[in-house]
Amino acid sequence: MKVLANDGISQSGIDHLTKAGVEVSTEKVAQEDLAKVMNKEGYVGILVRSATTVRRDLIDAVPGLKFIGRGGVGMDNIDVEYARSKGIAVFNTPAASSQSVAELVMAHMFSAARSLFDSNRLMPTQGSSEFKALKKKYAKGMELRGKTLGIVGFGRIGRALASYALGCGMKVISTDKYPSDAPVKLHIEGHGSIEVQVPNISFDQILKESDFISLHVPKQEDGSAVIAKAELEKMKSNAVLINAARGGVVNEADLLGALEAGQLKYAALDVFDNEPTPDGKVLSHEKISLSPHIGAATTEAQGRIGVELAEQILEVLGKTIA
Repeated sequence: MKVLANDGISQSGIDHLTKAGVEVSTEKVAQEDLAKVMNKEGYVGILVRSATTVRRDLIDAVPGLKFIGRGGVGMDNIDVEYARSKGIAVFNTPAASSQSVAELVMAHMFSAARSLFDSNRLMPTQGSSEFKALKKKYAKGMELRGKTLGIVGFGRIGRALASYALGCGMKVISTDKYPSDAPVKLHIEGHGSIEVQVPNISFDQILKESDFISLHVPKQEDGSAVIAKAELEKMKSNAVLINAARGGVVNEADLLGALEAGQLKYAALDVFDNEPTPDGKVLSHEKISLSPHIGAATTEAQGRIGVELAEQILEVLGKTIA
């Protein structure tokens, strides 16, 4: 049994599969060559992240395909229902990266609260000559403690983020299409856990009440943005918007307009339209904290993702072999 991990897989995942007699290749194959290579090499499955797409044409072109695995949460780069209608197993790893994404969001929040993302741009070039001016420019920071964090999409990542924010003394509110009554567990190392009930309120209330808003929802099926001009106008003028979900969830043109008009204090983006070639105006804006889609890119998360993928692969192949 041969598997192509076209966007990579952790060594722990490879070891897990190798011990079970499954051969894993991590050699990157160009999108346009996938069908040819997979058929030639006899791959029975493909593992992807966000870089590789698995659409109908590829599914139809590889008759020996038994499974498609996505390392991460969103599967908008896979024609999931079509694949499943062909008897192909499709799975992802929704829980493995929750902590890592949540920590990145917290990092962006701290960065925005003290303008670190912008001061880090200017200090190397202006720090020696304009030190006092920069000190004045960044003298109006804010603390996270006591501020309200609104989380849009309260699944695993949203709940992980809530636990960190609660630990920082923030007020946390949430909105979700399918709300859960389960409390958020806040683990304190060496002291056990406490449970906190986070209220689920309307999306409009989140927009109006939050000092920070973090998005954790999939890209909308109709292509519309969750946050566009109308939503931005409802937010506080000193609010910070964070998107570590998917490009397209925020209308970038409307976001730039809101920042220029002073309708929003800062934004933080880990995901973008047109990846891997984001809009230069977004990348150069002095009020946007940036990272290159690295929410799940920690050693710990990738290790968990690899093992979880391996376990699901072995389950599928076990059924196939039987």
